[in-house]
Amino acid sequence: MATKRTGGAKPETPGGSPKLRPLKSGDLEAIVAIDRAAAGRSRRGFYEKRLAHLTREPGAFVALAAEQGGKLAGFAFARLYEGEFGGGAPEASLDAIGVDAKARSHGIGRELVEGVAKAMRGLGVTELSTQADWTEAELMGFFAHTDFTLAPRIVLECAVADAEERRPLLPPARAKTPAPASGAAVELDYSGPSGDDFESLARDRVPIRSMNPGDLAAIVHIDKRITGRDRQAYYKRKLAEAMEESAVRVSLVAELDGRVAGVIMARVEFGEFGHSETEAVMDTIGVDPSYGHKDVASALLSQLLTNLAGLRVERLRTEVGWNHFGLLSFLDRMGFRPHRRLALRRALG
Repeated sequence: MATKRTGGAKPETPGGSPKLRPLKSGDLEAIVAIDRAAAGRSRRGFYEKRLAHLTREPGAFVALAAEQGGKLAGFAFARLYEGEFGGGAPEASLDAIGVDAKARSHGIGRELVEGVAKAMRGLGVTELSTQADWTEAELMGFFAHTDFTLAPRIVLECAVADAEERRPLLPPARAKTPAPASGAAVELDYSGPSGDDFESLARDRVPIRSMNPGDLAAIVHIDKRITGRDRQAYYKRKLAEAMEESAVRVSLVAELDGRVAGVIMARVEFGEFGHSETEAVMDTIGVDPSYGHKDVASALLSQLLTNLAGLRVERLRTEVGWNHFGLLSFLDRMGFRPHRRLALRRALG
């Protein structure tokens, strides 16, 4: 999260409950000041981009300010999404929340969470998610007091440094794995070529390029073939984020036979869920079923890691359902390991 939270539900000050209102662009300086005091460094760029995105597309967020005595005492950003990290149902992510040091222990953090939850219910969202470092006892206590529980997802990370040396060589050909279950937006083929191609990397045989706005129709087509749903509105927003909001454009597509065969959508973040270091987040990887068993997913992820290494990004993070065993196995082979952060959720139904 963006800052340390208040430690749960505690009595308000004599001044009464804070006044909640929508965040606006004019709140930037106060937000940055609150965050800097807690984090020890400025994350102005993250909040500038988030407020700009809020202004451009207000329907993509619930963003609240808590005022007390006419001053900003706290803030919260929650992002609406559908389909990230392989999910299918409409959800929302509470990815930044902060309270002024002078106003802590007065219940403002809880008021913000309740305000976000109420707004999300009105939008038909049934679950609010977030992440927290299990070593941060105060933060974990706050989420326990605000009705969050462990989510059935695992946060994974991959160290990007020396990605070229660490990328595994393709294994000898073996029996193909069963086709992935419906909705599994990833190629789950762990077989590889035989003969002289044994020591080649997947990306050496699958052309990879940067994603561009013209790829939207192909991305929607691939997703529909995998999930059975038309999520054009979701991917239109995700593509806009990849092109405009991310500090560096890192999303990629694979092309075979002159067609888009697979996609990987990632963004370079600084500040989401309170991270103080620059990292990349991978939230979508998908392969057209027509190009299964051609190592398209391996090629996409390998190229992404190599590109991130060149940008000096240290880590790549993602979330996976705990029982999505095929995807977990694939990511394990590609160097991902459990993160010390926990995925949390709060039911809103």
